[in-house]
Amino acid sequence: MTSSQVDQTDEPRAGSEAVGGDAPEEGYERGLGSRQVQMIAIGGAIGVGLFLGAGANIAKAGPSLILMYALAGVIIFFIMRALGELLLYRPVSGSFAEYSREFLGPFFGYFTGWTYWLMWVVTGMAELTAAAIYVHYWFPAVPQWVTALVFLVVLFVANLISVKLFGEIEFWFSMVKVTALIGMIVIGLGVLTFGFSSAGDTASVANLWQFDGFFPKGIGSSLMTLQGVMFAYLAVELVGVTAGESENPEKTLPKAINTLPWRIALFYVGALTVILCVVKWTEFAPGVSPFVEAFAKIGIPAGAGIVNFVVLTAALSSCNSGMYSTGRMLRTLADNGEAPKIFNKLSSTKTPAFGITVSVLFMGIGVILNYIVPEKAFGYVTSVATAAGIWTWLMILVSHILYRRAVDAGRLPASSFPAPGGAKCSWVAVAFLLFVTGLIAYDADSRICLYVMAVWAVALAVGWAVLKTRNPQVTERREPTFEKAH
Repeated sequence: MTSSQVDQTDEPRAGSEAVGGDAPEEGYERGLGSRQVQMIAIGGAIGVGLFLGAGANIAKAGPSLILMYALAGVIIFFIMRALGELLLYRPVSGSFAEYSREFLGPFFGYFTGWTYWLMWVVTGMAELTAAAIYVHYWFPAVPQWVTALVFLVVLFVANLISVKLFGEIEFWFSMVKVTALIGMIVIGLGVLTFGFSSAGDTASVANLWQFDGFFPKGIGSSLMTLQGVMFAYLAVELVGVTAGESENPEKTLPKAINTLPWRIALFYVGALTVILCVVKWTEFAPGVSPFVEAFAKIGIPAGAGIVNFVVLTAALSSCNSGMYSTGRMLRTLADNGEAPKIFNKLSSTKTPAFGITVSVLFMGIGVILNYIVPEKAFGYVTSVATAAGIWTWLMILVSHILYRRAVDAGRLPASSFPAPGGAKCSWVAVAFLLFVTGLIAYDADSRICLYVMAVWAVALAVGWAVLKTRNPQVTERREPTFEKAH
């Protein structure tokens, strides 16, 4: 069965075989329940970008950062509704790579699949090192590489055991992040309302405009933070990769996507608003988590330790997601003849074990690299992930625009989960992402990621040329087939 052949039974059963003896989606186990898909979606929207990256961005933009997160959040919702429409038209585990292949041609499917794999490998490198640094806070005597290696091995084994275990780990990681953020918001509102704690005297909503206004460094400086803000939203599209292993994608995916606006409003806009009311923006500095800083100002005992634990779970959650998605993406590429066939095999527990193993080995290189390369390289790695993420989002949007065109022309069946505004919102999101790419090109520090992506594009183009010579039929456009149309 090719990855474009989708088993769309009305009521897929978790862990069961599909009717007629075929395994569910491409042999995967449908082991992710609604509870887990919901939390994967929530966890994808709360990452290290918020917990750590917000510090540097507050220093650059002041309170206007709240507006930047809200603006980017609207665009992310457009992207996710576009993806949702495609997922309910044809839920496949290869997700965006498959849609790029169908609507833009085989080369774009190949390019998107490998680029998404790169995004998660480099993110995994960064997150592993971050996790080791956080553990170093409690156990300075333990070498960082030992901690990074332990985390790498534990998450690797969990991903090999079953998709259910991956989902369960991700559920609890997300639960920790969500609980911590809600706790932070509640405590912050308490300080603002009742004036308790050492921050009570200075906590005020007026902190949002009293110190040089809402845009203290000017609108231009605020807009420059958008690239960092978009990094914070990376992985929100991961819910699309879970489509092939969700128990009931028809129900769980729309619910996960539709709850995105309130998650963004609460966890990003809400949390930052409360923090910037409790502690004036001038007291935040790059390299320090604004959450740690706020807990310290409020004077909660062990506050820094609590936040350190939360940020550790955020890093491990991201690394766990990376292992999950890279294995699936390599299998989709192999299924289409765009990666070695060995990546196509599933283990006895129905996980793409070889793809996960190879991806983990590459993430392991990151542990070594972060030993040798100075700290600035850490920022470069995250900017490469952002550039790869922007490409993925653009492919989702362009595929959606072309899909809507095909539906309007009567060539394809309509999805049961149409995006509001049709293709118009996708066009707005495309323009926004191109604007952010322009900001990245303008900024000397982050510009290097575009050079890396250019080299990556050349390498993939060479790979495609070799593929075309060896196996011409792989590079030909194929029509997707459905076992059961909507």
